[in-house]
Amino acid sequence: MNLIERTTGILLKPKQTWPVIDAEPATVSSIYTNWLIIMAAIPAVCGFVGLSLIGVGAFGFGYRMPIVGGLVAAIVGYVLSLAVTYIMALVVDALAPSFGGTKNPVGALKVMAYGATAVYVAGFLKLLPALSMLGILAACYSIYLMYLGLQSVMKSPQDKAVGYTAVVVIIFVVASIVVGSITALFIGFGALSSFGSRPGGAFSINTPDGSVNIDTTAIDAAAKRVEAAQAQADAAQKAGDPASATAALGAMMGALTGAGGTPIPVADLKAQLPETLGALKRESFETSGGSAMGISSSVAKAGYVNGDQHAQLTITDVGGLGGLASVATWANVTVDKETPDGIEKTYKDGGRTVHEEYRKDGSHSEVTVILKNGVIVETTGDKVDGPTLKSMAGSVNLDAIEAMKRPAKS
Repeated sequence: MNLIERTTGILLKPKQTWPVIDAEPATVSSIYTNWLIIMAAIPAVCGFVGLSLIGVGAFGFGYRMPIVGGLVAAIVGYVLSLAVTYIMALVVDALAPSFGGTKNPVGALKVMAYGATAVYVAGFLKLLPALSMLGILAACYSIYLMYLGLQSVMKSPQDKAVGYTAVVVIIFVVASIVVGSITALFIGFGALSSFGSRPGGAFSINTPDGSVNIDTTAIDAAAKRVEAAQAQADAAQKAGDPASATAALGAMMGALTGAGGTPIPVADLKAQLPETLGALKRESFETSGGSAMGISSSVAKAGYVNGDQHAQLTITDVGGLGGLASVATWANVTVDKETPDGIEKTYKDGGRTVHEEYRKDGSHSEVTVILKNGVIVETTGDKVDGPTLKSMAGSVNLDAIEAMKRPAKS
């Protein structure tokens, strides 16, 4: 699954995209790893930047939330949003028979995860708090997306899907109020606390497919960099040095997002597509770049063939979202699952997050690696067994891709 393609698909062509989402194989853990952990970070990080780094003001009055309080609120809100999504999926699944639908736990999580896409993307509006009210329009569109998803994925008849959607929205609003109240408690706590004494460690979301553990160690490190940059900005402002203050602000944003808004050039990504993957030879390639729904990206993909074996290698950089993609490195997502039909594993490899999924009959295999710089490398194979695909994926020069630098903003 390509992050950019899925985002634009669900937003611009939802009626065509929901059947695709319904048909594709997925688990609770894969939905979190490949989608939720990244997308839920957008409103969390942008909200922190907007309130604590940029600030809000009107009629001569300005306010900027303290760095510590804002960061604590962002972290807590992020973790709770991941947990609430799973809880709401349980609700959606439980309600399905009451509205003529079919119970489907993974499908219910798909509805909540992909139905909220408009809200996640609208999280960018939080960079300018004065525009955050426009998020109401995004919320309305997400309700429409969920309405379509309940019909397509949960098989609720159209005449009952309206009531189904209404009940889910009401329950979600109540859950959101609870989350907001809990987050507000941490805002006050964070404003009075030091980084060393604020809540830390790991938060866990237990699911039937495994445990998703959010480890805040890496976030703490980023928080300390933000704090240091804030001190530099304050000193520069007192000294009347606007250039240094601007540079310090850029450093604070960089500590959170991990990069500027310009993705790695597609030509550089294309150069990392090897001529062969194991015994499969490259027969085609495709590159694309630009901006879609306000998200800049570079994508290079190649197709490989050997007889009836087919593989595809896709390298994706989401530019300014590079740091958000690498938020997956904050999450110690561990899965080790085996069924009669397949094997699924998610684990850490140094600073990288790796997700493997294989069908035992050798019909399909996937290996996805989120690198430390936020670049996503995905290898898929048809008629390729798991060990073979893993060996093929291992031939890609991940170190070289991880060492790539995004162009500086002009």
